[in-house]
Amino acid sequence: EIPQEQGKIRHIGITTHRIGVAEEVIASDLYETLQYPFNYLSTERETAMVNACGKAGIGFIAMKGLSGGLLNNACACMAFMSQFDHVLPIWGVQRESELDEWLSFFDNEPKMTDALQAVIDKDRTELLGEFCRGCGYCAPCTVGIVINQCARMSQMIRRSPSEAWLSDYWRNEMERIDECINCGACLKRCPYELNIPEMLKKNLDDYRQIVSGNIQI
Repeated sequence: EIPQEQGKIRHIGITTHRIGVAEEVIASDLYETLQYPFNYLSTERETAMVNACGKAGIGFIAMKGLSGGLLNNACACMAFMSQFDHVLPIWGVQRESELDEWLSFFDNEPKMTDALQAVIDKDRTELLGEFCRGCGYCAPCTVGIVINQCARMSQMIRRSPSEAWLSDYWRNEMERIDECINCGACLKRCPYELNIPEMLKKNLDDYRQIVSGNIQI
């Protein structure tokens, strides 16, 4: 007898960052909701998984609707997500102004337009491929590197106000990448199987070029 039949719980949901696990969850028919990262940077396989949830009657909760801060056009994000009736996004609001913007969409929901699709296409061209989603499953780092920010610094510093990322604090955190001992702990934990040590080194080199003025942003 399952806990629901015993009256101990009413609903069962599950969350994961691994696409294979998500697909197994749908096939199992054991859960009412699935929570997984989803936005317009998601792969075709991930979109197919989301659609499979709808066909199976499983509610889908979309984490990382803004891809951990990489996506900065709220209208484009909302218009994309509104195409999926069974998807409930959780946006990760940090400021009152952001909350006001999301609330305004209840009265005036953005619809996909050619202009918004152009924004999406541009972001996909620039960001698709090997990139850190900022999930943090790689932590803790053996030597204290803030991996989920440092491994995507090249993108964050270009897509959000750069001043904050050029502070003494973040300069020190980025320089800590040189202390990496290649222990491989982060590689074992990353649900997206990213080459984190290599990504860290590339981001540090780019960051140093920006700080020195050799690269203008």
